[in-house]
Amino acid sequence: MSSNVVIMVVLIVLITSIAGVMRAKYSVRRDRHGNPLPAHDSAETERMREEMKVLKERLAVLERIATDRNHSLEQEFERLRDR
Repeated sequence: MSSNVVIMVVLIVLITSIAGVMRAKYSVRRDRHGNPLPAHDSAETERMREEMKVLKERLAVLERIATDRNHSLEQEFERLRDR
């Protein structure tokens, strides 16, 4: 095998590897025909993001209640019930 063929094969493997890494890094999603998929979020994704935000807020409140020794637990529950 000549050295030119070996160099060509190595370059092809290198180029395809770099392209795969770049595609994974930039999250280019494609359908089964190789066409790029749109990058917009669906309504379900947006709803789930909003729900996650609410759950994180609730978790932060519960963490504060559990770790704050000077705070009355009953007062915090009353404040949360009044919402």
